[in-house]
Amino acid sequence: MITTKSKKLKLLVVDDEPDNLDLLYRTFRRDFHVLKADSGINALQVLATEGEVAVIISDQRMPEMKGTEFLSKTVPQFPDTVRIILTGFTDIEDLVEAINAGQVYKYITKPWDPGELKAVVQRAAETYDLLKQRTEELRLANSQMSLLTSLVHVTQSASSLEATLAPIARTFGESVGADTCVLQLVEADRLIACQGIYPDGNGQQNVLDNWVAQDPMVKEVITSKQIKAVTNIIKDENFANLPHYLDHNIQAHMAIPVIYKEQLLAVLSLQWKIPFDLNEDRLKLINSSAQLAAIAIAAARCCE
Repeated sequence: MITTKSKKLKLLVVDDEPDNLDLLYRTFRRDFHVLKADSGINALQVLATEGEVAVIISDQRMPEMKGTEFLSKTVPQFPDTVRIILTGFTDIEDLVEAINAGQVYKYITKPWDPGELKAVVQRAAETYDLLKQRTEELRLANSQMSLLTSLVHVTQSASSLEATLAPIARTFGESVGADTCVLQLVEADRLIACQGIYPDGNGQQNVLDNWVAQDPMVKEVITSKQIKAVTNIIKDENFANLPHYLDHNIQAHMAIPVIYKEQLLAVLSLQWKIPFDLNEDRLKLINSSAQLAAIAIAAARCCE
């Protein structure tokens, strides 16, 4: 049920000449999700709607706003985007200033060679991927450190195992951006009536009244001790009509076994009210966070 898929990177092409704009679109449409704009002002509006793009190719000489001016406006909000300028004349001062300021990755003279432009854009896309990977690795490391610090504090300050569950659920839910997180204890491969809930977090409930205990995905996790997830419930015929998803407007659900020294201690149920993309880095964060939660629960049990 866990699915990851690669999408085409977004490429924004900006040129006030319709023929050039159409040519750029046709050149890259097979390899990229190409967005078009006929001016710097319209390009800024496209970015405001579409969000970050991997690469921008912009003409330099355009009415109202030069290409370098437009590109400079994209830097604060989209620092990882790679920018390429097309220029049909020698405007060394503007180009050198833009390149030195980190606003332009490469400039291409017009008329351009299609093979050269494709090669430059390919390298630009690879540069973008590398930047995003490093950014995500740093974010992942920071998230893990923050989660570890929080879990250590929870374990040290809680008076009992039950008292740790809601704080762990809250810490875990916040760290992965879930709308709801349920941490349900397990004994002898059976859920027991002891749980922590984020954001409601109220300790014990009758497990039979808890829909998580009846969820087929959670049951499968207990049996297989493997992470299970559905990232878009509406499109999954096995889950779309289950009452508890409909009643709580849950669009994505992940269930994670919390295991310490090969023993299943609990199951984490993460729920989102919108579908989400489960990329490899996000899966790593969730998996490593579950390991930290297992350590915290095991430590709390030892203190009882």
